[in-house]
Amino acid sequence: MSAVTEAVPVAAPSSALGQSVHDSLVVAKRNLIRMSRIPEMVIFGLIQPIMFVVLFTYVFGGSMQIGGSTSATDYKNFLMAGIFAQTVTFATASSGAGIADDMHKGLIDRFRSLPMARGAVLTGRTLADLVQTALTLLVLAIVALLVGWRVGSDGGTNAGKVLGAFGLLLLLGYAFTWIGALIGLTVRTPEAATSGGLIWLFPVTFISNAFVDTGHMTPWLRHIAEWNPFSATVQACRVLFANPGQSPSDAWPMVHPVWASLIYSLLIILIFRTLAVRKYRSATA
Repeated sequence: MSAVTEAVPVAAPSSALGQSVHDSLVVAKRNLIRMSRIPEMVIFGLIQPIMFVVLFTYVFGGSMQIGGSTSATDYKNFLMAGIFAQTVTFATASSGAGIADDMHKGLIDRFRSLPMARGAVLTGRTLADLVQTALTLLVLAIVALLVGWRVGSDGGTNAGKVLGAFGLLLLLGYAFTWIGALIGLTVRTPEAATSGGLIWLFPVTFISNAFVDTGHMTPWLRHIAEWNPFSATVQACRVLFANPGQSPSDAWPMVHPVWASLIYSLLIILIFRTLAVRKYRSATA
């Protein structure tokens, strides 16, 4: 007597959007599992921002002038928003390298053979990177508190504003991972993706208000720094954290930093997600 086993059909999402969301979450889960099995990826990702906190706080803290004060405590509170923003944007390099590695190993071709949404591969990867960035940001915030950073040092704030600041940081980090995704799809090797993901980040993060008051810059450089999308998020975080900010400025992103940060981040996601998905389709066609 033979037993007949009937296959039980798996319910598929009822819409294209549902299919895309489902596939993106599956790919994100795959990348998170991979990260958990390589803990050194997370550990090494934490070391660099912690080093920046310690170096800038204790080496440069006493020599920086913020609002006419050279107090190391004032600079420490001024600095942390910049360190947080730098940390989330530097995830761009690892995102690009990961996608380039998947392309190099032929994993993307395997995904193509599956009945899944094309953009889900990139969306899943960027979502997994966002989770890793959130973990890094949490650890970094704890380290910042240990070295003396405090919210509300320049006035009043509340838990909602603090959480809003971290939300803006994660949104900026997510936006920049799409730039990394485009770089990873464009270059031929993971090494090139890592280099390409870092080269442009240094001028973006240092020609800004992250580490120094832009009021001390030459006028043309100050103009660039104040309209830098990175600077808008840093300034927004300082406002929400109620930490010391830069010198008064008439530049719109510095007057309305929260709105500027939201607009910049959403525009970057819209533009670079579109370009990355288009590049993905042409690269694997």
